[in-house]
Amino acid sequence: MFGLFGKKEDNKKQACDLPFLCWQCEMSTPGGCGSHGESKGVCGKDATKARLQDILTYGLRGLSAYREHARELIEKFGDETEWKTLQEIDDVTAETLYFTLTNVNFNFDEHIAQLMKVGNAGVKVMDLLSELHTKALGIPTPVEVTQNKAEGKGILVSGHNLDMLEKLLQRIEERGLSDKINVYTHSEMLPAHGYPHLRKYKNLKGNIGKAWFDQTDIFSKWQGTCVVNTNCIVPPEKSPKVKNYLDRLYTYKIVGVEGAKKIENDNFDPLIDHTLELPDITGFDSDEKIATGHHYKTVLEAYGAKVLDAIKEGKLKRVWVIAGCDAPGRKRDYFRELALAVPKDHIIITSSCGKFRFNDVDFGTVPGTDIPRYIDLGQCNDSNGAVHIALAVANALGIEDVNELPVSIALMWMEQKAIIILLALLSLGIKDIYIGPNAPQFVNDDIYNFLKDTFNLGVISGDIHKDFGNELAS
Repeated sequence: MFGLFGKKEDNKKQACDLPFLCWQCEMSTPGGCGSHGESKGVCGKDATKARLQDILTYGLRGLSAYREHARELIEKFGDETEWKTLQEIDDVTAETLYFTLTNVNFNFDEHIAQLMKVGNAGVKVMDLLSELHTKALGIPTPVEVTQNKAEGKGILVSGHNLDMLEKLLQRIEERGLSDKINVYTHSEMLPAHGYPHLRKYKNLKGNIGKAWFDQTDIFSKWQGTCVVNTNCIVPPEKSPKVKNYLDRLYTYKIVGVEGAKKIENDNFDPLIDHTLELPDITGFDSDEKIATGHHYKTVLEAYGAKVLDAIKEGKLKRVWVIAGCDAPGRKRDYFRELALAVPKDHIIITSSCGKFRFNDVDFGTVPGTDIPRYIDLGQCNDSNGAVHIALAVANALGIEDVNELPVSIALMWMEQKAIIILLALLSLGIKDIYIGPNAPQFVNDDIYNFLKDTFNLGVISGDIHKDFGNELAS
């Protein structure tokens, strides 16, 4: 598939070798339309349309995650305008699912238009969630967080749900146990430390571990309880290490695995009581620290004018967006190599758990300024911040097309949240994005060629100098 999947074995039929696979209606060929190499389904839908509809549903899955977090906060802090925005997002979801029914649409351009509509809903939902987070928890400010240092009784929280974290901290405080139970973050919960309304809880201590997939090692070593409150949980079937902590593992709302305990109706007492019964945390004694809390509002207020001056004076020459979803494997070391190769007069903007590939590095400041070279916008849903910063800079410099800014974008993708973020960027007309480390298998030549021709979307080669040699040298 567009020459990115390596040499195929002649004697092994891979799923991605099939033009497509669809069995959503009764008329489907036995085994599914496309399962025998057909180029079209019984209904007349061809492989490209089928894959475009797959992308639509993948985008909706990511959209739904952010929408759910936004709804939780709207119920507590929302106004009429925010409820209206949520309804607009829901309307796009319903319309798009309808769009993918059998015998609804066979037009390529209209599939693309629908993808852009989903992307636009992604822009809205990330902006909505960002506003609600700052309304509920305050605007994040930069902070250094201890890394892999813990003591006392401990609860380790992993996921994305900041509202759940605050409820847990509140309940511990209500029970007068703030001096007896410490709470630590893991993976995408790291940005919680930047929010002033969460930072006021003195028992919210530091961060443990890196991206989501190290949880089997980290949770195994952790003597306290563990909570996973959104996607990115590892099931027992995936790793035998899960049995080491399954009896101490709690899940929240839709998250669940066989054998774990469920937090029901926001009742955190069983979790708290269980934590008190367990031994104190030992074995986490690192002196490391990592930075977070660079929300786009904070960046624009604290450094906006300085960034403009630095650009005009030639002190700041390029902005890099190196972000996305981390996953196991050495291929993602590419992003660390890229971050380390970024010249001193460039800055790096990041978000999501991909930052754990390089957030242990002290990148310092742009020479001749106090502008930090490393800016962590927060969780994956905070990716919208990079666009807000770019648009503000372009507007201030009188540049009409944001693509004319000296910006380089390298995104790692893993699952559906990354897909909605990419669709959101494309819906805004953002071009010259490199994704990787692997090409998505749900894209065929027709779709890739369209994305390449229209947005100059590329897949990383594995060689940073081949992909970004000119930008790294500038």
